[in-house]
Amino acid sequence: MDLLDRVYGGWLGRIAGNMLGKPVENGDHWTRDRIDRYLRRANALPLDDYLPALHPPPDPVEFELRPEWPLCVRGQIRGSCRDDDVDYAVLGLELLERYGFGFTTAQVGELWLERLPYLQTFTAERVAYRNLVDGLAPPATATTGNPYQDWIGALIRADIHGWVCPGDPVSAAGLARRDALVSHTGAGADGAMWAAALIAAAFTASSAREALFTSLTVLPSGAVREVVARTAELHDKGVPWAQALAETAPEPGRHHWIHVVPNAAVITAGLLYGEGDFTRTIALTVRGGLDTDSNGATAGSVAGVLCGAPHIPPQWTEPLQDTVRSAVFGYDGSRISALASRTLRLARSTAPRLGSGG
Repeated sequence: MDLLDRVYGGWLGRIAGNMLGKPVENGDHWTRDRIDRYLRRANALPLDDYLPALHPPPDPVEFELRPEWPLCVRGQIRGSCRDDDVDYAVLGLELLERYGFGFTTAQVGELWLERLPYLQTFTAERVAYRNLVDGLAPPATATTGNPYQDWIGALIRADIHGWVCPGDPVSAAGLARRDALVSHTGAGADGAMWAAALIAAAFTASSAREALFTSLTVLPSGAVREVVARTAELHDKGVPWAQALAETAPEPGRHHWIHVVPNAAVITAGLLYGEGDFTRTIALTVRGGLDTDSNGATAGSVAGVLCGAPHIPPQWTEPLQDTVRSAVFGYDGSRISALASRTLRLARSTAPRLGSGG
């Protein structure tokens, strides 16, 4: 398959998965059970398209969607919504084009200050941003006054590092870790390494399962590696999807719904139980709850690389109108295809064995 098809598939998959999960992004409220009850009310199970809106919702409190829902529900999408899960892919592309593959963690922070509005950062990234403004340098930006170091923020920034290292998960993980350390440590940084390695492995893997097991060879020992391996073990034993998620659910009082560990389990389950089908993969991942838009985006990126852009069903891509909204200065309204072409130039420079044709 052409390398551009896979890179473009990653971009489209990330954006589509993000849009699918965005209306129900609130893990405390939108549990797996509540998401499925909503879908049953909408006669939308199995989920095979963007989330439908209920008009009027039978219970606006029980089924309260995020404020952005009118821009990201079925039949109302006209290009992508702005979201940090996509902003960081855009910013990562700018990072690599400007500084090359030898960028420093300090340069990541400098680019944030130049291109990213403070109010479009959240949790660990917002703390790190404030620390940068206060004159701190990495790694102190990640460790000073930051209770979110193990959350999912660095993982959502990792896709670009996988896309530009096709078939080279080791290099992808190294780039992602260098990026992550401006805001994350420990499991948070491990999550970024895992996601980048997983996406890089998807370029040459025959299945999501193969890509997942390759990613584990790169990941250091720790909670992220353990939960991914545990979820894969449950799948291989024939444990049903819902039961596998129940057995890897966040421990009460220990993991917030944005913590990287339980979300890595949801992504892993979506990829494995999706069985290579793009639609089933992102639908199961979003139905898994927790950080629905971030998880949908990462699973969509992997699935999009595996199948390639031409094989993503049109109900996911046509509403995007090849347009991405972004808070990154200079990028709002960019063509997704143009971002993919720019990413391809970087990927070709690191993938001689794939050549220009893939």
